[in-house]
Amino acid sequence: MAKDFRDITLALAGICQASRLVQQVAYQGNANENDVEVMVNSVFNLNPTSTLDVYGNQISHLKLGFQTLKAIHQAVRREKLTLELMTYQQGLINLERLINRNDNYSSHLSQKISQLERQKSYFEPMSESVFNALAGVYVDAVSPVGPRIQVHGSIDLLNTPIIQAKVRALLLTGIRSAVLWRQVGGRRFDFLLHQKTILRQADDFLAQC
Repeated sequence: MAKDFRDITLALAGICQASRLVQQVAYQGNANENDVEVMVNSVFNLNPTSTLDVYGNQISHLKLGFQTLKAIHQAVRREKLTLELMTYQQGLINLERLINRNDNYSSHLSQKISQLERQKSYFEPMSESVFNALAGVYVDAVSPVGPRIQVHGSIDLLNTPIIQAKVRALLLTGIRSAVLWRQVGGRRFDFLLHQKTILRQADDFLAQC
């Protein structure tokens, strides 16, 4: 069956957007709230009607992700920040792969997210409670799975509890997109065999943002 590179590119942009937001929060202490909210809401969307529905049914919601995807895979020189983004992207994909291969890990993560989804109404949107809850799921159900993703940034910021929570919460949103990427047919060799197709699709989406 032919690959649907539209859906693959959307999910990959989700991974890239999460990666870029992690980087922004780690270095600056903040990021665009709308971009963050799109990613946070994706975790709670357990029964989407389409790939785009995961991200609020608006292509523009992933504009940062498309831009980051291009920055990672079109870079002529591998600058420090670009290398970090590549590491985050691949780290999220690899962690999700390990989770998917182990029924216990996969079941545990699903249970934690389902439990969190049922509790969502008790949280104020985009509050510290939301970030702490998402971070708790990451620490409990993702961190033990395999090699931890080493996040670079301001030491002072990364030692702040709320920044730690936001970083872990955003990493969890990246795992959500990595799950989606695999479900729609994304595979690691796509970066070698179909990079031009993916980047062309990203350009098409950016033109609609």
